[in-house]
Amino acid sequence: MALSPDYDADPERFRLAAQVTRRYLIGARSLHDHIAAKLLAAGASRVLDIGCGEGALSRALPDPPPFKLVGLDASATLLGAHPGPRVRANALRLPFRDGAFDAAVAVNMLYHLDEPRLALREARRVLAPGGTLLVSAICRTDSPELAPVWRPEPSSFDAEDAPARVCEVFGEVEVERWDAPLITLPDRAAIRDYLIARHVPRPQAAEAATRLPTPLPVTKRGSLLLARR
Repeated sequence: MALSPDYDADPERFRLAAQVTRRYLIGARSLHDHIAAKLLAAGASRVLDIGCGEGALSRALPDPPPFKLVGLDASATLLGAHPGPRVRANALRLPFRDGAFDAAVAVNMLYHLDEPRLALREARRVLAPGGTLLVSAICRTDSPELAPVWRPEPSSFDAEDAPARVCEVFGEVEVERWDAPLITLPDRAAIRDYLIARHVPRPQAAEAATRLPTPLPVTKRGSLLLARR
């Protein structure tokens, strides 16, 4: 099942998700920081950020970035806040020639698609030979501390199935799993905001926050996958 995005209808929910992560992150390094470091170490020169949103990857890089970074997203609302070159388009039909990039990134976005394999095929097409794909996926058991009030919905691209799906298109994949407390929610307001960011309606999120202890460490579970063309 794909999880329908609501970024144009409710962009504040998307922004709230980013704010909660930045504010309550344990340590200073986010997933976008980690991916930026991998791109820098790989010596990438032309990078496509598929599902770029408001440019979190761009902001994780030095200014100016040491390589050409193009953001792509279907949401005009989010693209309006992106700080760098960006294109409004669908991940299923990338408006670029074959082999245009030597790296492509898709952070927590393939679960929005009914057929993520089609987007993976498009990403492979626009990669040059030897090019790198970096994609992330969330586990079905993410945030287990919130299980009494919320559980992630199964999606079309969960971390449990993501390696096999990527292998269908790229043949091989390297998997970097994470399973650790990465966020501490200090109070009920923070828990409420975390739940809202995960599509829990606001009144239900506020009520559910009263039933959990504070401060609340939250374990993030998922995978970062690397494949090469």
